[in-house]
Amino acid sequence: MAKKKGGDPLVGIVMGSDSDLPVMEEAQRILDQFNVTYEVTLSSAHRSPGRTIRYAKSAEERGLEVIIVGAGAAAHLAGVIASETILPVIGIPIDSSPLKGMDSLLSTVQMPGGIPVATMAIGRAGARNAAILAVQILALKSPQLKEALREYKKRLAQEVEEKGKGIGKGPV
Repeated sequence: MAKKKGGDPLVGIVMGSDSDLPVMEEAQRILDQFNVTYEVTLSSAHRSPGRTIRYAKSAEERGLEVIIVGAGAAAHLAGVIASETILPVIGIPIDSSPLKGMDSLLSTVQMPGGIPVATMAIGRAGARNAAILAVQILALKSPQLKEALREYKKRLAQEVEEKGKGIGKGPV
């Protein structure tokens, strides 16, 4: 299990396969931007169910506050983790199968009542949004993160303004 430097991890990042790493690195990049500590691990709902359950059951006592989970194909990983913890679980469907992530999306979003998984978009956009949602959850207890999120939203708007200059005519 890899840990980001700077203190005990607040966010767990779990992926079902090492081939998911390029997508999950997007979540790490966003958490780094906000200076949120995290740990990264690999576990599989199907190939290593015992490891997955141990991870989920120990997450809260280890100080985690949110878990981000990326998985492809049958994508049961987020649901298995959510079934074993009271922490918020954010699922990222990975587009790693011939179905281009639609199977992962449906497996992640269609959870039975009582086992919620906040499901993001398929792929990199989903990983980015998962990390932002994790920061928003953590910001409920952190004025510094609230301010960082406000600045982040301002930067997004400024980027659109800059990119919009010279495109088209007329005010928006």
